Order: sequence, then structure tokens, then C-alpha cells
Amino acid sequence: MEVQAQVAQGVVVGRPEGSLAVFKGIPYAVAPVRFSAPQSPSDWSAPRPALAFGPAPPQSGVADDSDSDGNDWLTANVWSPGLTGSLPVMVWIQGGGYLFGSSGLPEYDGSRLATEGVVVVTFNYRVGFEGFGFIDGSPMNRGLLDQVAALEWVRDNIAAFGGDPAQVTVFGQSAGAGCLASLLVMPRARGLIHRAIVQSMPGAFFTPALAEDIAAVVAGELYCTPRELADVDPELLTLASDSVLGDMARHSDRWGRTAYAGIPYAPIVDGDILPTTPWQGIDGSIDLIVGHTRHEQRLLTLMAGDLGAVTRAQADESLTVFAPDPDRYRDLWPDPEECHEVVRSDWLFRMPSLKLAEAQVAAGGRAFLYELTWPAPAMGGALGACHGLDVPLVFGNLTVGATAMLIGEPTPKAHTVSEQLRTAWTQFAITGDPGWDSFDGTANGAVRVFDVEPNVTTYPEAESREIWSSIADLGVLDLTS
Repeated sequence: MEVQAQVAQGVVVGRPEGSLAVFKGIPYAVAPVRFSAPQSPSDWSAPRPALAFGPAPPQSGVADDSDSDGNDWLTANVWSPGLTGSLPVMVWIQGGGYLFGSSGLPEYDGSRLATEGVVVVTFNYRVGFEGFGFIDGSPMNRGLLDQVAALEWVRDNIAAFGGDPAQVTVFGQSAGAGCLASLLVMPRARGLIHRAIVQSMPGAFFTPALAEDIAAVVAGELYCTPRELADVDPELLTLASDSVLGDMARHSDRWGRTAYAGIPYAPIVDGDILPTTPWQGIDGSIDLIVGHTRHEQRLLTLMAGDLGAVTRAQADESLTVFAPDPDRYRDLWPDPEECHEVVRSDWLFRMPSLKLAEAQVAAGGRAFLYELTWPAPAMGGALGACHGLDVPLVFGNLTVGATAMLIGEPTPKAHTVSEQLRTAWTQFAITGDPGWDSFDGTANGAVRVFDVEPNVTTYPEAESREIWSSIADLGVLDLTS
């Protein structure tokens, strides 16, 4: 059996999966020249199969042995409950530290969400150097431009899949949330997003000078000039980028917090494509859910090999680099491991998310603030409510994909928390109301806590909020900052 939909370029052929019509690997754009801005794909005359995910873009830690190029990477996937309706649409932007990520990963399967009565769209965008590296003469923020192109494709074509182009909710996690926050202040994205869900937004945004300097170091790995990077094979360029990532501490005097945090790529505040930071530029016109997990840093500490073994010296270094008031952190969290975790969670994810909600309210908009506190069952609960735990819970994919390893064998509690998140997200997309009061920007503002027992309270991380209260805009990372 097959199902068909007519998009601007021609007919695409998907397949029914249960009650859904599913289409995969539909080209939404091409990059006619490498490192160029995306453009609309060419038309096709015969019905085009849309049965398999498109190839992933080059990305950190993954060797690319395919023959694909920028004309193949930019594809979208659709899960629809009905091709003849006019349903709300949810568009996902995956994370991956701006280094990796593909819409074809099993954790991003949209089947479970689509059964809640929404059309789900996922898509690839350029990551790593291809998407966010500095190339003189090429547009910056190519990954963000890809996302704009994907949203334009949704606007122009989603009605063919039973979606309402005037009711598009975009949701993203980690780097995907940072991208989404960027889109909210980008002139090119205006009118393409009607509601937004920002999950664990990272606070890293670069100046062009910092991005250019990182590109120079990547070029040095390849014994070429920065301008010659445009002609380097994508796999070799990714390997060189990974080499720099693996030794970022060597550049701490030049790159400051960027090096300490191990973040070689991020959206570049260039004054054009991205005119300002989200905290400065958000205008409140788009209703927003924004929040984070309680123990964001723990997964990253595990990946660094330091979980359960953080020293006082490591904690003090984290405080020196990231804390606005190191002594206050030491007083509140005397244990080195906890102090290291809290200050890094605050700097990278928790305070950026909180500050976005506060900026939204200050601009006159509606923000619904949340925190996920339910601890991941993996490793006997040692990871707590860590970074990435929200992904399997939101999608309802508790047994497939890398993020499902945080859950292990799903328990009734896991299903309960997943249902809470899925219901809130889809109801927000359908009605604009996730089920709790909007945040008023004050210390007493309502915050939804996602755990086995649902709760609405004041912001749980009150001590961190107080420490960072005088900092409204977290700023842009520059050389030596």
C-alpha cells in the first residue's frame, strides 16, 4: 500500500503505518554550492518515493562513507494522522551540540506524538563546520538558514499532509533549542513560527571574531588557509574539527569559556542573519514554553569521565570560569561535585532558559516555565534529571534510540511522566494552553514541575536565580571571554 501527497516540486509517495501516513526523506532545499545558503529543490516529474530517511549531514564523530553532498542532506519527514484535515503542526529541531544530529534517529520517530492529533515534521540541517563554521565569503549560520528553509517548506506544503500552515509549533532541545531561540529573533523566520517550545536552551552565542579564530585553528589542522577550508573534503573537515574539539583546553587563553565548555560551534551574532541574542531581541509575539532539567550537567560529567570523581580543584576552576559569584556558590554547595554540577548547569542551560522566559515576559509575551525533576532510572538514578532525558519522554519513544538508555526498561512512572509531557506539548500546539498558569517573571511566578506527582510551584532553583538576578542578557562569547 502507499499514500501520496502533492508538494510544490511534485508528488511524493509514502506509506501507511497504522493510523498514520508517513513520508521520509523529502527534499525541502538544496545547497547548490557548498557553504551556500539553501535554495528550493528542483521539480521532479514522476512520483518520488518518500520511504527512507535522507542521508545525515557530516557530523562530529561519524565517518561519512556515502556519496551524498549538500544537495542530499536537506530532507524532511512527516507523520500525519490524516491527509485531508487541517491539523496543528509540530516541527522538531534536534540537538547535538551544533556538532551532530540527524532527523532519522529512532528517538525522533514522530509516530507516538502524531497519534495525539498533530502533524509531526522532523528535518536535517547542516551541523558542525558545514552548518556553523566561519568561511570568509560564505553566509554565516548556514544551519539556521536551513531551518528557515525547512519552515518555509512547511508553510508552503504542509496542507498536502493534512496540516494547518497557520498553526505551526516548533519545538527543539539543547542545540535545537538554541537554534529555535535564534529563529525567534531572526527577521528571515518572521511569520513561520506560531508557538515555540524551548527545551534546555544553551547560552552559547558567538561573535564573528571568535568563530573566525576557531576556523583558523581548524585550518591549521589541515595545513591550509581559512579560505581554503571551503574546498576541503567534508569528512576531512569534520575530522579536523573533531581534533580541535578534543584539545580545546589548549586554547583557553584565547577562547575563554568557549574552550572550557568544549563548544566549538554555536549561532553567530553577525548583525544580519542573527541580529542579536534571543534575550535582547525577543519581542513576545510568539507564545513560548521554556524550561530545563534539574541536573543538566550530570550526563556531560559522565561523558567526561568525571561523574563521582570531581575534585575541589575542578569545582574551583568551574566557579572561576562560569560563576558570577563564586563564593556564593561555595557557600550554598560546599560539596565539590554538586558545586561543579550546579554552576555548569546554570551557566550552560538553566539560566539561559530562565532568562529567556523573563525576557519574553518583559516584552509583553506569554511564557510557560517548567523544570523536569524526575530522575532517569539508568545507573541506579545517579544521573538524576539529566540533560537529554526530556527527549524520549516528549516523543514517547521509551525503548528505542540512544536517549532511551537513560530510561532502561520503562516503568509505570516513566510512562506517567512521558504522558504528562506529551499532553502538555500537544495541547499547547493545539490550544495554546499547556495546562498551567503562565510565568509572570517574578520569584513567585508559576513553574510546572514534571515528576511522577505533578506540581505547579515557584521556580525550584531559587538560589541560582538569585545569584544570576542582576544579569539580564547573558551576552555573546568573544575572544578571551
